Amino acid sequence: MAQFSTANIKVSEPFPHVIQVDLARKPGNAFSTAYWSEYRVVLERIRDEGEDVRVVVISSAFPKVFSAGLDLSDKTGIPEQKPGVDVARTARSGRQWLLDFQAAIGTPGRCPFPVIAACHGHIIGLAIDLVTACDIRYAATNSSFCIKEVDFGLAADVGALAYLPRITGNMSHLHELAYTARPFGAQEAEKLGLVSKMVEGGRNEVIAAALEMAKMIARMSPLAISGTKNILLHSRDHTVQSNLEYTATWNGANLLTDDLHANIRAFMRKTPAKFVPVTAPATKL
Repeated sequence: MAQFSTANIKVSEPFPHVIQVDLARKPGNAFSTAYWSEYRVVLERIRDEGEDVRVVVISSAFPKVFSAGLDLSDKTGIPEQKPGVDVARTARSGRQWLLDFQAAIGTPGRCPFPVIAACHGHIIGLAIDLVTACDIRYAATNSSFCIKEVDFGLAADVGALAYLPRITGNMSHLHELAYTARPFGAQEAEKLGLVSKMVEGGRNEVIAAALEMAKMIARMSPLAISGTKNILLHSRDHTVQSNLEYTATWNGANLLTDDLHANIRAFMRKTPAKFVPVTAPATKL
């Protein structure tokens, strides 16, 4: 998987079918336009060109910071009103830049495999957008989260305010954090529902825990996991009845999979099940 690595993002395969994407832009993974574009390309290449990828874990190469958020020194793409230029056209350009930005940070949602965020150190501003777009979030006890944008006179606009109400279970608590830019730790993040597990320690410990979960998921039928993710995301954005109808259509086809028989054979033989990649032609195992 090293072929997907870039100068700022290191890609490895620590276990079969499990990919680790380590964010490594110095000094603190601050996101410039070029960096979030690079992030999108890396994940899309893993999705489209990776061989039987079943889970991705996103982490940071820097023990003290997951990401410092937006690179404030980078003005690329940010609209600036110039004399003689129509305001509406400037606004239109800014809207498209934000839509592209949102699409890049939201790339995990367009991957057919689960994406796990292993949070550690400082997770600031845009970093909240990034991890909320992932399927599962673990946090080391050294984590410090902050929905930072109001400190700069902005509403968070790349995903956090869209995802957080669907992720967390306490709107009063969430509003407080979004309105004040108050930092909060792993324990509070777990209480809020932002993360599903708090891991004692820092970078190494939370990555190890995330990889263990990834290994567990990777042992399952990749077709079942992909279908489960697809149905869960549909459920998030639709009514119960609409999702039930969608699920019936989805599974009406997927009930024909050979993976069911592979699981039954593995159970009878007391051996691990073997599955072909999701993108492979139908074949008997």
